[in-house]
Amino acid sequence: MCVVDELVERVDARDRVLGVVSRREAVREGWLHRVAVVVCRDGQDRFLVHRRAEQLSRFPGHYEIGIGGAAAVGESYEAAAARELHEELGTSATVRLRFKFLNRSGLSPHWLGVCDAVLPEIVAPDPEEVAWHGWLTASELQRTRRRWTFTPDSQEILDRYLACRAA
Repeated sequence: MCVVDELVERVDARDRVLGVVSRREAVREGWLHRVAVVVCRDGQDRFLVHRRAEQLSRFPGHYEIGIGGAAAVGESYEAAAARELHEELGTSATVRLRFKFLNRSGLSPHWLGVCDAVLPEIVAPDPEEVAWHGWLTASELQRTRRRWTFTPDSQEILDRYLACRAA
């Protein structure tokens, strides 16, 4: 999602709420806030990868491993991820928080809650957000991430996600 003037919770280095600010202000000032992504898999354990639409303000045309966006005021990482899943892919699923980390790559620093969900193969991406999508095995994903241009946080999300699954 592009950065709009939505309200988010400004948080500290331990992910504790400090107050409510606009996301635009949080990004401009470099204040920590919460962002949620969902790593989507299908019944065959393939990963959903998508390319961001060219008209998006941040990382247009880049590939991503997660679907997500800023958590609204009072919204959990899981709820934000589920909402973004519905908005961007037109589907719903049970979303589970796997881990969170302080992400300093990308537009501004933020706490990133990484969730996952198993989806049906058929999704209906919002063309304003998603230019292309496909299902890749873990080995296909490892090969393509060396050839395709992914968003800065996708590399770290995937590395941490795969490590979490292996543990």
